[in-house]
Amino acid sequence: MSGLRMNVIDQCWRLNPEWRRHRIQLAMCSVGYAGKMTNNIGKDVIHYKVTDPNDDPVNPKPGTLRYGASVIQGKVWITFQRDMHIKLARPLLISSFTAIDGRGVEVHIAHNACFMIYKATNIIIHGLRIHHCKPQGPGMVMGGEGKVISLGHVDGDAVRLVSASKIWIDHNTLYRCSDGLLDVTRGSTDVTVSNNWFRDQDKVMLLGHDDGYIRDQNMKVTVVYNHFGPNCNQRMPRIRHGYAHVANNLYQGWLQYAIGGSMEPSLKSEANLFIAPTSGSKEVTWRKSSNGNDKALEFHSVRDVFENGASFTVTKGGQVPKPNYNANKDSKLQMLHV
Repeated sequence: MSGLRMNVIDQCWRLNPEWRRHRIQLAMCSVGYAGKMTNNIGKDVIHYKVTDPNDDPVNPKPGTLRYGASVIQGKVWITFQRDMHIKLARPLLISSFTAIDGRGVEVHIAHNACFMIYKATNIIIHGLRIHHCKPQGPGMVMGGEGKVISLGHVDGDAVRLVSASKIWIDHNTLYRCSDGLLDVTRGSTDVTVSNNWFRDQDKVMLLGHDDGYIRDQNMKVTVVYNHFGPNCNQRMPRIRHGYAHVANNLYQGWLQYAIGGSMEPSLKSEANLFIAPTSGSKEVTWRKSSNGNDKALEFHSVRDVFENGASFTVTKGGQVPKPNYNANKDSKLQMLHV
């Protein structure tokens, strides 16, 4: 593998031929606003292996994914015994300090409920295939603190963050869900979304709950090294209120737009490759102003590459402060290449 060009995340662990014996090394490979996932490692980590693809949302059995992700508390590193197709009966609420590591096997979370990170922190989701997620009505489910709770209606998202922080979502394949593929909502922040493949989806990624949720002004998200497409329509991402650094991603077309925003968000688009669709809109951006003044938004483009007629409308608003990676050398993005 040493001859392959890899981004800084993959260089961190793939070059080690013994990575299977040192899985938790992955926690030190994250970049961007999630920072290094140092709180997920240490001598007190519980290594848990999923052996049973079945799911009981209220009384999870040992060996199932829900038992490891919701019942066990503390630092948990979850792996899988073999290839699996897991059909979750209810949304999976993931506990703080949990890593779900699908490397080395093919694990599908599909055809019913999917993932929710609710008021949790320090979570890694790596190497899964999450698709065909469906809406869920209200019901009882094992919560992320190991206690059964009542959960309201849930849209059919692949991964939804609600009041979550320090979350790293890396190397997953997400597609064909009823609502969106990734929602970062209700004050969630310090999130890195990297090396994922998003495809075959209308609404891909939403950053910010709704126009009225002011707490999302503090949201900071890094979207880096992802592949969007084919057959993606919009929201790659759509940003409300907060700040996103969108860097080194491949955009394989879109229908409505690639990156959008409302409520005066800030965006730094850096070193992305935007390949416009052969027909329809070739404009990368879409924006909705809250006061009729587009200049209130900040959409910067730095070193982006545009093909097939793609164009990017730059705006410079200055409403939202732009955090800087340089304040934390551990989370600084390095070696940006298209």
